[in-house]
Order: sequence, then C-alpha cells, then structure tokens
Amino acid sequence: MPHLPGQSGHTVPHRLPGVSATHYGGGMPELVYPPVIAAARLAFRALDFRITVEGAEHLPTTGGAVLASNHVGYLDFFFAGLGARPSKRLVRFMCKQAVFGHWLGGPLMRGMRHIPVDRHSGIGSYKAALQALKAGEVVGVFPEATISQSLTVKEFKSGAARMSAAAGVPLVPVAVWGGHRLWTKGHPRTLTRRHLPISILVGEPLRPGRKDDHTAVTAELRARVAALVDRAQRGYPDTPSGPEDTWWLPAHLGGSAPAPEPAQSPTRGDE
Repeated sequence: MPHLPGQSGHTVPHRLPGVSATHYGGGMPELVYPPVIAAARLAFRALDFRITVEGAEHLPTTGGAVLASNHVGYLDFFFAGLGARPSKRLVRFMCKQAVFGHWLGGPLMRGMRHIPVDRHSGIGSYKAALQALKAGEVVGVFPEATISQSLTVKEFKSGAARMSAAAGVPLVPVAVWGGHRLWTKGHPRTLTRRHLPISILVGEPLRPGRKDDHTAVTAELRARVAALVDRAQRGYPDTPSGPEDTWWLPAHLGGSAPAPEPAQSPTRGDE
C-alpha cells in the first residue's frame, strides 16, 4: 500500500512494478471514475437490480476513512463502493497487482486511483494507502484478502486496523450480499441475470488510536462485519429457486456452500 506524510498532491515514492505514481487530494480532476460509475449504474438499471443501501450516514462526507468489507464475489468493490455514493465519496480500493496488468482493467484501475497490492511486498501498498488516507480519501479494503467460498466471514488480516490508527481516520465496517450470484469463485459468470437483489449495509465506525491493540481492533471489526453480513443474509428478499440453486447460501442457512475454513489468528498481512 505507497505514502509520504499526508500532504495532498504528493506522488508515491515507492512504486510497484509497472504502476505509475498516483496523486491523491489537491483537487485533481476525476476523469475516469465518474463515467465508470455512471456506466455501471446504467447497466444495473437495465438489468433491474434491486440495490438497497442501509447505514450510509456512517461514512463521513469529508476526510479520510477506511472502508472494510466482506468479500464474497468478484464485483464486491462495485457494490461496496455504492455504499459511499450517498456521502458523495469515491473509494480507492486496494486490489491485487495482477488486475493492473490487464489491457483494459489496468488503465481503468489506475484512472480511478485504486491501489495495487503486491502480496509479496506489501509495504509499498501500505504506504500508498496511508498517503491516500492522509490526503482525505476513502480507502476500501477486503480484510479477508480473498473471496470466502463458504460465504461466511473469514479471519481478518490486521492491515485495515493498522492503517486507520496510523492515519487517524475512522474504520467503517461494510457488508455486501447478493452480488456474488453474478460472479464468484468456482461458479460461472451470469452477468446478465435480471431483477437481482443486492444488499449493502454500512455500520457504525470504529475509531482506533495509535496505542490500541491492533489484534483487538481487528477482532471487533470482524465481529461488526459478521453481524452486518448475517443481517444482510437473513433479510435478503430472495430464496433459491430449487435444490440446484442453493450454492449461493452458506451452509448454516441451508445452502450448499462449502464449510468455513479453520480459524486462524489475525495476521499483519496487507489486504
């Protein structure tokens, strides 16, 4: 994640391979992100997605914040980002570096000023996220690091808590549910599915301090995200169409998703 002390307009000193320096803050014009959002929303309307956002007031309208979401599908960043739209915020998501090498996705990701994550050398990504936060940006993180195929909340890495404390910004829990039915790991893409309900829940922020125990903060963050996910799942206004359609529900709710992986202690790895 790359950073300089939080002055707006500074460039990233530590560059990841193949990724140019990114500017945050300082009134830089948004030439890519708004058109991408507009195109996505047009597609969602054409497909008659039933998108609901609850708790959007918990995301601050100004200043930096870390948005921490569960991860169940490849389009989660789209839907988690919609949770910030009522506050008129654009979220800079931390995404694996490989995405930035795609011929189409790469230029779009850079244009939207998302943050590439090199999982073998995370310090550059961490510093970039701090730079963005101190410049007043909202940084989106998936603390599980990978998609949860059990559709339950996996153990969290501690990067979100550490970034929030280091930058002195709120840590906002988010749950997304329903978008995984379009595209997730182990299942074919069905991007033209119509009338799909998608739930986005935003919870009350944590405000960790520099002296707080990152492990304890991470555990509390995970508990809050898990509670939001459970609420989204139990209140979801759709049910499987038959026995072959139960794959998108977790086992504890009668679905056929695989059992959760054994729990591990939170780690310092960056999302």
